[in-house]
Amino acid sequence: MLRAFVLLEMKSKIESAPPESHRLSRPHKVGMDVPRLAGVACVTLLVFLQGSPAAADPLAVLNGRVTDARTGTLLPARVSIRDSAGEWFFPRCVSAEGTAVDYQRNRKGSPAMHTTLSADPFMVRLPPGKYTVTAQRGKEYFPVEREVVVDTDSTDIVLPLVRWIHMARLGWYSGDTHSHRSLAETPNLVLAEDLNLSFPLSHWVSEGRVSPVKGNRVLAPAPQPEPIKIDDDHLVYPLNTEYELGGIGGRPHALGAVLIIGHKTLFHQGAPPVGPVAEQAHREGALLDFEKHSWSWSLMLAPVMQVDLFELSNNHVWPGPFQLGKWTFGMNPAYMRVATDQNGYTEWGWIDYGFQTYYALLNCGFRIQPTAGTGSGAHPVPLGFGRVYVQQPDGFSYENWIKELKAGRSFVTTGPMLLATVNGRPAGHVFVSASTGDAYRVAGRVESRYRVDRVEIVVNGLVVRTLTPRSERAPEEGFRTPFSADVSLAGSGWIAVRTFTRNRASRIRFAHTSPWHVEVADHPLKPRAEEVDYIVRHLDRELRRHRGVLEPASLAEFKAALDFYRELEVNATAN
Repeated sequence: MLRAFVLLEMKSKIESAPPESHRLSRPHKVGMDVPRLAGVACVTLLVFLQGSPAAADPLAVLNGRVTDARTGTLLPARVSIRDSAGEWFFPRCVSAEGTAVDYQRNRKGSPAMHTTLSADPFMVRLPPGKYTVTAQRGKEYFPVEREVVVDTDSTDIVLPLVRWIHMARLGWYSGDTHSHRSLAETPNLVLAEDLNLSFPLSHWVSEGRVSPVKGNRVLAPAPQPEPIKIDDDHLVYPLNTEYELGGIGGRPHALGAVLIIGHKTLFHQGAPPVGPVAEQAHREGALLDFEKHSWSWSLMLAPVMQVDLFELSNNHVWPGPFQLGKWTFGMNPAYMRVATDQNGYTEWGWIDYGFQTYYALLNCGFRIQPTAGTGSGAHPVPLGFGRVYVQQPDGFSYENWIKELKAGRSFVTTGPMLLATVNGRPAGHVFVSASTGDAYRVAGRVESRYRVDRVEIVVNGLVVRTLTPRSERAPEEGFRTPFSADVSLAGSGWIAVRTFTRNRASRIRFAHTSPWHVEVADHPLKPRAEEVDYIVRHLDRELRRHRGVLEPASLAEFKAALDFYRELEVNATAN
């Protein structure tokens, strides 16, 4: 059924990607004489038509297989092929029933050039020469890289992937809540990336006050509002909407984005105002996702829409070099002291800015859960590079995953696996106490491909303990890093854990839990004065900027949010 679905949809194009530069810097030498449907689930019957060799430039054949290193079983995977001159080549499955989805994004020198392949042998026609072939599969396998010399005959290569952890067997299932990949190609992607659940956008509108149905940038027909089962461990929920508003009435006027994942009916209303959108989303059991923290309207959305999710890893966090340091640069308040350089935010500065904005919202009383979204399809990042793992004590299903994500039984990661408890309870638990100063034991372990730099315990937005536990080799050949520490709270508040590793290129990879909440009678949680002062000043500027552009109902939402934070400001704690 799955393969039939892909075949029926093979002519669908990705119409949702914005007009970014994603062409190769040099000519695409594979399949130049055959029009290629970029980003499409392609039937590999075309394999023998691609790259018909000219007499003066004979092509050789590279045959490959991606396998499980322990069993030899063929695996779906993401494969990249590059020659010594820096040109990229894209393989096809040998089987006519296999699928191969090409992805080409190269933004400001941060490339994502690969093909996601079904669990089938692949082949590619190449000019004779030396190539680097890389196979990857999500977060739980070590990538494998091989140098191969292709001559005028056929060359064979096997790429065995070693699985260093199996999170599903531990009861954890991953998702990416922001995807611009087409529904047609998503079954191929979730298997190749070993992503348990994906939410491809079915509707995407960029003009204010325009319905996502009428202004939809996704041209495929609206899907049915029900999960699509790929196999027992992989699902797709297809009806999801993004309002990403950069104009009003045909004129530029930035507002921002919000995602609605898992809704049941179409959204026929434009935004702003956003209140009716939120009402429909919550009524249908959908989840609202901030998308990014520094959109101009994001801090208004928290009280007005009662947003459920905050992307601690968002679509500016890429596997390639960080390149968006100037995006909303300068919006962050001075108190955050985020890291910057001549290019704007550093990679850590951008991540830290998101963390601290999330902490400020938690301190304002919003029980928003962290999530991860790559925006794959619009950015040079594979689906699931940043992902949220959700614990499934009642077994994996779409309904259970959404329920536990909303409950906060989760952690976000771009690499390491962070398994933590507080007093033996999972993330999302609420402790109710009659006294202040109670001690809480934070314990767990980090499982990772690389040694852990540090584990940090965050209480009410401040790092109160920094641990440098010893990383030990795990039986699966990764690293296991156990940790434990005691913390106490003076009143109501929250606790979270985060950890950091660095890969061989010294790039930051992190994981961050959802918070545990502590409720102490007569000692409510209060934001710090510097946090709420920043939010009030920001929304006051926004309200002035929108006057004369937004209609009264939309202005009233900004005013209501400003009044909400001003009330918090009265009782905010000293910095």
